[in-house]
Amino acid sequence: MKHTKYFMLFAVTSTLLFSCGGNETKNDKTTEVVVEENDSNFVWNPEQFSDIKILRYKINGWDKLSLQQKKLVYYLTQAGYAGRDIIWDQNYRHNLKIRRALENIVQNFKGDTASTDWKNFMIYTKKVWFANGIHHHYSNDKFIPEFSKEFFASLLKDTKTELAPEVVEVIFNPELDNKKVSLDPKSDLLLASASNFYGEDVTEKEAQTFYLAKADKKDKQPVSFGLNSKVVRGANGLEEKVWKSGGMYGAAIDEVIKWLDLAVGVAENEGQAKALKLLIEYYKTGDLKTWDAYNIAWCEATDGDIDYINSFIEVYNDPLGYKGSYETVVQIKDFDASERMAIVAQNAQWFEDNSTILPEHKKKEVVGVTYKVVEVAGEAGDASPSTPIGVNLPNADWIRAAHGSKSVSLGSIIDAYGKASSSGMLEEFCYNKEEIERNKLYNDVSDKMHTALHEVIGHASGQLNPGVGTPNETLKNYASTLEEARADLVGLYYLMDQKLVDMKLLPSIEAGKAAYDDYMRNGMMTQLMRLEPGKVIEEAHMRNRQLVAAWAFEKGKADNVVEKIVKDGKTYFVVNNYEKLRTIFGELLKVIQKIKSEGDFKAGKALVENYGVQVDPAIHQEVLARVEKLKIAPYSGFINPKLVPITDAKGEITDIKVEYPKDFTQQMLDYAKKYSFLPNEN
Repeated sequence: MKHTKYFMLFAVTSTLLFSCGGNETKNDKTTEVVVEENDSNFVWNPEQFSDIKILRYKINGWDKLSLQQKKLVYYLTQAGYAGRDIIWDQNYRHNLKIRRALENIVQNFKGDTASTDWKNFMIYTKKVWFANGIHHHYSNDKFIPEFSKEFFASLLKDTKTELAPEVVEVIFNPELDNKKVSLDPKSDLLLASASNFYGEDVTEKEAQTFYLAKADKKDKQPVSFGLNSKVVRGANGLEEKVWKSGGMYGAAIDEVIKWLDLAVGVAENEGQAKALKLLIEYYKTGDLKTWDAYNIAWCEATDGDIDYINSFIEVYNDPLGYKGSYETVVQIKDFDASERMAIVAQNAQWFEDNSTILPEHKKKEVVGVTYKVVEVAGEAGDASPSTPIGVNLPNADWIRAAHGSKSVSLGSIIDAYGKASSSGMLEEFCYNKEEIERNKLYNDVSDKMHTALHEVIGHASGQLNPGVGTPNETLKNYASTLEEARADLVGLYYLMDQKLVDMKLLPSIEAGKAAYDDYMRNGMMTQLMRLEPGKVIEEAHMRNRQLVAAWAFEKGKADNVVEKIVKDGKTYFVVNNYEKLRTIFGELLKVIQKIKSEGDFKAGKALVENYGVQVDPAIHQEVLARVEKLKIAPYSGFINPKLVPITDAKGEITDIKVEYPKDFTQQMLDYAKKYSFLPNEN
């Protein structure tokens, strides 16, 4: 089960913003460029390459923090960066070798940097950095270099870089390890996936059998089997290599622990310190019961201005849904925005009671839901450079039911997306001026509200029937898509409810209409800009959005609820009846909650495969052609701010200042130098 919404519904409207302002200086301690900027000349979008925009975000309110709080943020970000190597190895077994070879070439090449081959090499390298490996962060397809194997061989030789021939072959051979995560039900999901959570010869059936044997359906507090380990074939069958101090990834985990220990010493309160200590204990032992105890303590540690996400959490990169990818986010509370949005969490029971799901699937008591809007201070692992915009944790259903959950909206990330955006996509894909103007007026508030409802209410809603296993056991490779669709539908259903207007969460019902326009447009068309011609949809969030939109479009055909219009050779999807569309969303929510509550794999598979996977090739080609003219990159990611300690003569930290690098390459090289703790082979 996953509870992170990773992409803004219409964030793809961004285009390049070129500006120059402020003076550039060199930091005495590093070669990294430091940019002196203010609010009027901050460069939000310094670079674009391939299908990627590189953005930047600010940490507003930093100077309002006490020195103790600044230290806490600094130690937590350092702990996150210390584990950075882990996600690279998790994503693919050769990633660390390849990354280090590319970095050595970039640092030591003395040849012609104006040549087409070198430029293509740098684009390939940046794509690998951005994806934390050689597979696309979203499509999961392997990158194919646009330079020759011979040119690469010359780079290796000229820079005295060593890379085994079999690894070089992987880079250039399109047939080898070509998909990081495969969800094709016709293939063995593990053998077809390159992600490094299982031994190369471990089959899907073997792994499923291995974990099903551990599961106890009578256990009302099941641990998350497999979350923090790699499954390999041992002398007596399958066995786990646990990610912990002294175990797999131990060298990096020890560095993480070092910084977390320092964080304990400057914690804001006892509850925060208790949770950090349990996280350290989990990293030391790898014990999954300790992981649950940590999550409970973390959920209950709601006081304080600083919070964090750290460890092996989301399971999107495991086709079987067991293994957690390493990720960290460090965050500072945005007081004004959090106060405005807290009303969502305070009314969680009302939302549950008035949902369209069956009465037996509703929680009788929704407990412990908290919601904050935050300023991000740093991200690492699977959360960087491509980042979530909203997070709801923990993932274990039983913990959520008994102890609640935390939801955060990454306000500074959302703000940066908005600052770097334009209206090009709206003007191209909206059917009329009314739709465009409604979107411009309301999309910002409606998108933030949908994120809040998705995270706070959607993921916290509903319950499993007694005796039904966890979704990764019952719904398997379809669990992620169905969970994200379920949470999206909760948000969509309530966006057209007068209750939100009465609670002053939305200015009017028109904001809900803007959200419906946007969702149908994106689910039926615009998100296809992220796919290459001939591909099917495999990423869980894309599947979820198309599933919801396509199901709603089909169910509303008789009443022309959503109309497909072709005008001047361009296709549009136009909502004609918003109230009926809301009813349809509510019906689908009930269907998907029933599937989850009952663990109905057959029904879940049919829903995803019939509505969320296949792509209309004509529509796809049209979208690609229309977007190409706009010169818009469909993906965005971020350069992190840099926290720099100021020390006195005794080496004591007296302050921590924030710098805003704008050179993506330099940050990647800087990270490689400072936070590289794992060997090439793990």
